[in-house]
Amino acid sequence: MTNRPAPKTADVLISGGGFIGLTLAVALSKAKLTSVVIDREPFAKHLDAKFDGRTSAIAHGSAILLAGIGIWPALEPLAEPIREIRVSDGRAPLFLHYDPRELAPPLQGRPLGHIVENRDLRRVLYEHAAKSPGVELLDGTEIARLERNASGVTAELPDGSVIDAKLVVAADGRDSKLRREAGIAAARWNYPQTAIVCTVAHERPHRGIAHERFLPAGPFAILPIKGNRSSIVWTERANEAPRLMALDDEAFLAELKLRFGDFLGKLEVTGPRWSYPLGLVHADKYVAERLVLAGDAAHAIHPIAGQGLNLGLRDVAALAEVLADAKRAGRDIGDADVLARYERWRRFDSFALIAATDGLNRLFSNDLAPVRLVRDLGLAAVNRLPGLKRFFMRHAMGLVGELPRLMRGEPL
Repeated sequence: MTNRPAPKTADVLISGGGFIGLTLAVALSKAKLTSVVIDREPFAKHLDAKFDGRTSAIAHGSAILLAGIGIWPALEPLAEPIREIRVSDGRAPLFLHYDPRELAPPLQGRPLGHIVENRDLRRVLYEHAAKSPGVELLDGTEIARLERNASGVTAELPDGSVIDAKLVVAADGRDSKLRREAGIAAARWNYPQTAIVCTVAHERPHRGIAHERFLPAGPFAILPIKGNRSSIVWTERANEAPRLMALDDEAFLAELKLRFGDFLGKLEVTGPRWSYPLGLVHADKYVAERLVLAGDAAHAIHPIAGQGLNLGLRDVAALAEVLADAKRAGRDIGDADVLARYERWRRFDSFALIAATDGLNRLFSNDLAPVRLVRDLGLAAVNRLPGLKRFFMRHAMGLVGELPRLMRGEPL
């Protein structure tokens, strides 16, 4: 007879060791809540420089969250501040210019956010999670069987080991296995677009200015990163992207220059190119018995405004606050009323941003002359209305709406 090891126990079981799962584990540690983070991929693979060539925008509010849980000091030196944002419609002369020097104190002149390379973000998060009290990281495995009931959750891994917890969090991406197994439906569709991602070195400094150019195929983003380099997020028609990806280096650079322009001088593509199909996912509900969805498992959006990660980090801040409050009150953190508070808090914010990004992509990803005229006049109008423009800047900074304590600079 084989003696099976005693079950591991934790307050929270987190399925998914990506940005959201690791950040949540660190945040829960600050609230003295224990967690086990499970990821099917080895963490060493996630930390490989070739795993992910993308960058992420860290809004000002998200940086406050990361500072509150002790991560930002290690990440800030690797992140490039966004000092201005310039939004334009193709080659049209009318544009929208975000400059934080136009904001009132204490935000006046502060960066609108930061751009960080995903490999740096992933490494810093992993290092902090690995040394956080009460956090256990399990990689190269997954939940083989999950039982949820009124008293808690029990997860069995492929090797037969067992984890008992009060709550399970699905942070396992847009194709969430836990969401599917829980019978939670999701609205989803694929955009007829593909994101081409690469890094360019340029002759002139970018001065921390991010550019979003709306072209007929989709937005073309030029995002400042450390050094005289920028990350390119080039949204292209799905049927055209394979041809572009198959070009040799010289021909690909020529195509990129047509969209980039020459305002930063000589260009060079450094490193490999990546391509990712674009789609939208929104779960019908964010909670079930002893189960919470967070990040892309709850909502995956178009990258047009660079807000996908920030939306997930607001999930983290809200969920950590809800669970910390329940613990302090002596309540069961997996109680349905506790989880309902999280869902009420997050659904409106998520739905509003999903609608905004989807609408913007549909509005700008075409070349109809009447529509182009209306949107160009709209950009110019917002640029000339200081109050409205300041509101949009605060929104881009992640400082609008009912903010969790961690995003207000307050402890859990």
